[in-house]
Amino acid sequence: MKLSWKSPPGKDRNEALLAQLNDRSRGVVHLTHNDLDAVGCDAIHRRVNGHVTTIFCSVGRFPHVMGAISDVRGEGDTLSISDLGYYQGSESNIESLRDLGWRVEWRDHHRWREDEQSRVEKVSDLIHVKVDTCATGICARDLAPDDPVAADIARVVCDYDLWIHADPRSAILGQVLQRRENRDYVRDCLVRGIFSDDHIMEQYRDIRTDMENLMGRSVRKAQIRGKKYRIAFAPLYGYPSETAAEIRNVLNTDMEVLISKSGRFSLRSVPPVSHIIARNFGGGGHPNAAGGNLPFTLWERLSFRLFGRSASIDRFVEIAESS
Repeated sequence: MKLSWKSPPGKDRNEALLAQLNDRSRGVVHLTHNDLDAVGCDAIHRRVNGHVTTIFCSVGRFPHVMGAISDVRGEGDTLSISDLGYYQGSESNIESLRDLGWRVEWRDHHRWREDEQSRVEKVSDLIHVKVDTCATGICARDLAPDDPVAADIARVVCDYDLWIHADPRSAILGQVLQRRENRDYVRDCLVRGIFSDDHIMEQYRDIRTDMENLMGRSVRKAQIRGKKYRIAFAPLYGYPSETAAEIRNVLNTDMEVLISKSGRFSLRSVPPVSHIIARNFGGGGHPNAAGGNLPFTLWERLSFRLFGRSASIDRFVEIAESS
C-alpha cells in the first residue's frame, strides 16, 4: 500500500509531488484535503481500490497541485478529487488533464454555485456535489454502497465534520488528527475498520492536555462584537474547531472567529452564513464552518494582538450583520 505524499526535509515540494506521480502505482490517484474527512475519504478509496496514490492537500495549494499534475501523463489512470471545493479555473485544469489521458472524478460537499458545477460537469468524467453529508459520506455512497465498514467510517466522520457530536469516537479521531504525523496511522486503522487502539488513545490524552491550555488562552482573550449576532474574535493558538466550541459554550456566542498571526481566520457560526461571509475575505467553506483571510496591515496585527481591534474586524462585523 503506497503511503501519502509528504515533502521530505530539504526537498522541494514540487519535485516530491512529481516524483510521487511518476512513480505511482497504476490505477487511482486520490487528491484530497488534510483533515478527518479527507482521511475518511482516503480510507474508503483504499478499501475499494487497494493500491492508491494519495495526495493530502491544503485548500490554498489545491490549484497549484492541480497544475502540477497537469504536467504528468495519466495513461488511463483516475484522478479522484474529494473534500476540496471549486476554485476559479479548475475546469481548464481538468481539460488539460483529460487531454493527457486522465479520468477525472470529483466528490465534494462544499457549496458550489450552479454555474461552477455546470462548467466542471462538462469536462469531468464524474462530479458529485452534495451538502447534506460529508465528503466521506459521498465516497461511501458512490464507491462502496454495500460495505458496512465504509458506512460506519462515514457515520463517524460526518459526526465530526458536520458538528453533530453524537458519536464520541469522532471527537477523539478529529483531535488526534490535529497532529499531521497521525494522519497515515489513523487512515490505515480506518481501512481495517479500527476506530480506536492504545496508540490513538495515548495521542488523544496528550493532545487533550495541550488543547485545554491553548483553548483557555483563546477564551480569555476573546473580544465580543456585534448587535444582530454575538460575535467572538480571539487569537488562534491551535485546534480551531474545538476552541470555537469552547468559546461558544463559555461565552454563549453566535459566531466564533479565530485569527492567526497572519490574519488567516477560522469561522464557526450558528446561523448558516459562514461560507457567505468567508467569500468576502478570499475564502469559503460550509454554512456553519468556513475560513478566509483578514487583510491585516502590520499595525492591525499588533493592534489585534494587543487590544483585539482592527479595521478588518470592523468590516467583518458589518458583513456578518448584513448576511
